[in-house]
Amino acid sequence: MAAKKAKTGMISHGIAAQNRKGRFDYTIKETVEAGIVLKGAEVKSLRLGRAALTEAYAIERDGELWLLNSYIPEYQGGVLSRFDTRAPRKLLLHRKQIRHFIGAITRSGATLVPLDIHFNARGVAKVTLGLGQGRKKVDKRHAIADRDWQRDKARLIRNKGADY
Repeated sequence: MAAKKAKTGMISHGIAAQNRKGRFDYTIKETVEAGIVLKGAEVKSLRLGRAALTEAYAIERDGELWLLNSYIPEYQGGVLSRFDTRAPRKLLLHRKQIRHFIGAITRSGATLVPLDIHFNARGVAKVTLGLGQGRKKVDKRHAIADRDWQRDKARLIRNKGADY
């Protein structure tokens, strides 16, 4: 009999953390995938899928983009190196992309919202950033109504086929 491989629970590719509230609170006009500078223990912690992006945002500092207030818990696997769980983390983009987003932030008052942290096919950690405009309470109500209508419409179409 072949020995079964033990599952480690680590994420090799796919979403590690998601900011579901980001798409609700902001109207996302444009998205971009950016690299992120992490330490080894931070990557291991991300692979366990315990990070949080609900209060995170990206800002410009000295011509670079930084991710602030993202929470990556300390890795408990016996690693000696400790890190600040809410430390600012540098985002890696092409210079032209950085200038484009800095211009959009300063010109229109938009916000760079991190939508998710994921591992690409090569296993590299990436952040999906969205250029978002804040929604007012009325807009949020419309978004909820649209979402409910789409769900009800899909249910009606699915059930209509069962009647015949």
